[in-house]
Amino acid sequence: MSSIKIECVLRENCRCGESPVWEEASSSLLFVDIPAKKVCRWDSLSKRMQQVTLDAPVSSVALRQGGGYVATVGTKFCALNWEDHSAVALASVDEDKRNNRFNDGKVDPAGRYFAANRRSIYKLEKEEQIPDGMCIDAEGKLWVACYNGGRVIRLDPETGKRLQTVKLPVVKTTSCCFGGKDYSEMYVTCARDGMDPEGLLQQPEAGGIFKITGLGVKGIPPYPYAG
Repeated sequence: MSSIKIECVLRENCRCGESPVWEEASSSLLFVDIPAKKVCRWDSLSKRMQQVTLDAPVSSVALRQGGGYVATVGTKFCALNWEDHSAVALASVDEDKRNNRFNDGKVDPAGRYFAANRRSIYKLEKEEQIPDGMCIDAEGKLWVACYNGGRVIRLDPETGKRLQTVKLPVVKTTSCCFGGKDYSEMYVTCARDGMDPEGLLQQPEAGGIFKITGLGVKGIPPYPYAG
C-alpha cells in the first residue's frame, strides 16, 4: 500500500461541512455547509471556490443527469441552477412541521434521490464516535466518516469487520467521497460548530476540506439524479 498523505486543500471554516460529491466534468468538489445555507463548488485545478447561498439549511447536493444539480433545502427537494443561483422546488415534505429539515441525501444507482430527516445513531466503540456520511469504493467496501472520532474507517459491509482506519487532524469529521482524475483521492468534510475557542486553537483546520491520497484503493463515480 502506498504511503497515505492527508492535506487540508481548502480552509473554508465550514460550520458543518457535509455531502461531498465529485463532479468529474469540471474536476470540482461539491459540498454543503448546512447551517450557513450554502452549496459550495471547489475547482481542484484553479483552486477557485464558488458558492450559492439559499434561504434554508441545505443538507445535501447531488449531480443531475440532465445538467445542473439537485439539493435538499429545508424540507424541499430543489433543482439548483448554478448560473443564476436559483433553486426551484421539485417536491416538499413535512410542511406542517416547524423547525424540521432534511438531514442528509444520496442518489441511488437507479437515479433516485433519497433523503431523511431522522436517523438512528450507534456507537462504534468506546470513544465518542458517531457514524456519519459514507461512500463505497470500487471493491464494494464501505468508508465511514466518524463524527467526534476524527477519522474515516473502511468496513466490510458483509462481515462488519474494520479493514482500515485513517485519522485526521480534526475531530468532527462528517462525510467522505472519492474523486480526482481516477477516483483515487478521498475528500473529507468536517465541522467546527460546537467547538470551544481552545479546541479551535488546537484544530485550526476544523471546518476545512481534506484530501487523502495513497489509500491503495479507488472509488466509483457518484450516481446522478435521473429527474
